[in-house]
Amino acid sequence: MSKVDAPRGRTCSRTLRSVALLTSGVLALPALAGCSSDEADTGKAPAQDIAPAGRDSVADGGTLRWAIDALPTTLNAFQADADAATTRIAGAVLPSLFTLDPSGRPQRNPDYVESAEIVKREPKQVVLYKLNQEAVWSDGREIGAADFVSQWRALSGKDSAYWTARNAGYERIEKIERGANDLEVKITFKKPYADWQSLFTPLYPRDITGTPSSFNDGARTTLKAMAGPFQLKSVDHATGTTTLVRNPRWWGERAKLERLVLTAVPRDERSAAVAAGSVDLAEVDRRTADRIALAPREKKGAGGQPLADGPEGADDKGQAVSQQVGEQPFEAIRQYANEQTALRGYVIRKSLEPVYTQLALNGEKGPLADDRVRRAVARALNRKELAETVLAPLGLPAAPPGSHLALAGQRAYADNSAALGEQSTKEAKALLADAGWTPAGARRKTAPAKAGGEAKGDKKPSPSTTEPVKQDDKPSSDGLYIVGDDKPAGRAHGPDTGSSGTHVLAPAPAAAAQGMSLQRQAESLDDDPATRPRTNAAEKRGGMAGAYAPRGTAAPVRAARTIGKDGKPLTLRFVLPSGHGSEGLRSVGDKIARMLGRIGVRTEITKVADESYFKDHIASGDYDLALYSWPATAYPATDARPIFAKPVPASDGSLLVEQNYTRVGSDHIDQLFDQAAAELDEGAARDLVRKADARIWAAAGSIPLYQRPELIAAKPAVVNAGAFGFAAPRYQDIGFKKPKTTKK
Repeated sequence: MSKVDAPRGRTCSRTLRSVALLTSGVLALPALAGCSSDEADTGKAPAQDIAPAGRDSVADGGTLRWAIDALPTTLNAFQADADAATTRIAGAVLPSLFTLDPSGRPQRNPDYVESAEIVKREPKQVVLYKLNQEAVWSDGREIGAADFVSQWRALSGKDSAYWTARNAGYERIEKIERGANDLEVKITFKKPYADWQSLFTPLYPRDITGTPSSFNDGARTTLKAMAGPFQLKSVDHATGTTTLVRNPRWWGERAKLERLVLTAVPRDERSAAVAAGSVDLAEVDRRTADRIALAPREKKGAGGQPLADGPEGADDKGQAVSQQVGEQPFEAIRQYANEQTALRGYVIRKSLEPVYTQLALNGEKGPLADDRVRRAVARALNRKELAETVLAPLGLPAAPPGSHLALAGQRAYADNSAALGEQSTKEAKALLADAGWTPAGARRKTAPAKAGGEAKGDKKPSPSTTEPVKQDDKPSSDGLYIVGDDKPAGRAHGPDTGSSGTHVLAPAPAAAAQGMSLQRQAESLDDDPATRPRTNAAEKRGGMAGAYAPRGTAAPVRAARTIGKDGKPLTLRFVLPSGHGSEGLRSVGDKIARMLGRIGVRTEITKVADESYFKDHIASGDYDLALYSWPATAYPATDARPIFAKPVPASDGSLLVEQNYTRVGSDHIDQLFDQAAAELDEGAARDLVRKADARIWAAAGSIPLYQRPELIAAKPAVVNAGAFGFAAPRYQDIGFKKPKTTKK
């Protein structure tokens, strides 16, 4: 799984505690076994929303302007800096031997492959491809075994001159040969490989993979030969556009569009671009989607200006807008109204993206190094409530994911969350008490009396004194970082960050805490009647500092509600980004803090710059709690292994974490992944993946919260495009609907 490769680095070495053996009786061994393929419910994949239309109802010609975050940094999908634009271009101009269907399951692509199957299992696995006899590169040469051989050699990892981001699967190939004729390619594996369908997608011509120089540098800015319904015409940095045009040598169904223009529009400029009508298709944020949904219901106000029908649609009827523009509220309202008029030209297409957002718990050091504390945090979370907070207002299914390795509808999916246990405040408190974190432990211990009296400057605390929690009265800017908005390299595997073998550097100095004030936390907790303490007459008169003290008053730890050990409260540092697109944290981060407060755990929210969030905090391990997302994959045995692999000490004392940024893993989990990758029986392989997932749940290093919403603004005439969900776009079918003809 990866969308962006993680930065290299290392962390200060600490032997990571193994979580293969779980000592608490809360976890039942049968639950850890995982579901068998016969009894598992794979669930139902969310429906696509792409305005499907038959090819006969799609107009021939036209130019579609499709927003992307930035121009591609490279056209080579196997390089470390490949991004979402790279992936989109590759899907339109290069062969994909297998693509994903709406249920996230790999399907043979008949445009390139007539058949592909395992023809021999013993003594070695042999896969035979029979290629489409019409498949040719744009230079006229047939696609054949030479292209397979060249790509295998480039990605096998044997030649370090090739700068590759990943070689998973290719290193298991022993040889590639021509079959009975030029259209057959026979691949022999030296080790069994269950995910063989993941290989050679995309497939590059041998002109690109044949030499290190053409692979490393030549394919960054241009492609010598292509073989898709489109071909690359230009990458224009001046206009921020990448233009694809019909491939005249394409043998399949002709592309409906004449041109596909990928237009670079940063996320913070996306709403303005949509309002200006400069794109036909664009992923947008929740606020823009709400405005588009509201636009058709506008009414004419005074002076004929359209006004939003509802306070939330108009940002509180101009009040919020006024605050943004200072002394020009009326001009801001007028501009807003004009934009709303323009937004009538769009519709929102929505589904669930094949990406899940998780709460990551750093298990390398601190309180979360204890698996009992991690499980307590996990069991304090009401995942259903968090999912509903994000998805219910959009009318999307809000069932929290039951797996780290697949999503509903995929063959490997099974709800294994029972291996952790259901949400339970009582059980969470019991786990914390078992780990030594109790209300009594939060009280500062009395210092022993010194002989001859106290030294000058010494202060002797009373036995009842409690240690105040560090307070920052700056309000938290809500934010939710989705590693995946960066759109990583290759197929959609990876957080959207990460590469196998990453050597993560020592944690950067902790950023200054900018989180919620203690007062705000107390107010949030007091909203829950179950946790609201009773106030006595003295408190009502304002005689006691604390949760009911005036704002800004340092509140002591309340022994009845806050837990600690040796006089130190249990406080977890929740690191979140502070930039654009982080608004979702108001409903997610604050709710998580409230849920943890109910079991006596304090959260200290620290805001950091977006550009340093992942590299300097997540990858380096400088956090206790964090929110980021992982995309789903059709090949979890291969793609998910680095994400959950047990970190191992390196010879220089650092910790090799691969993509496992929670630093939580076990030998048993690694073994299950290895067995699944080598198991050629599909049912048995799925069972092994599910067992691995059950162990991951039990380890409580990451807790899936909800599937990310996919919100696409589209011109109504655009068909066969929008919220694709799992499925790969079928580029040749995308276009504009034919206008209706009126009969005379």
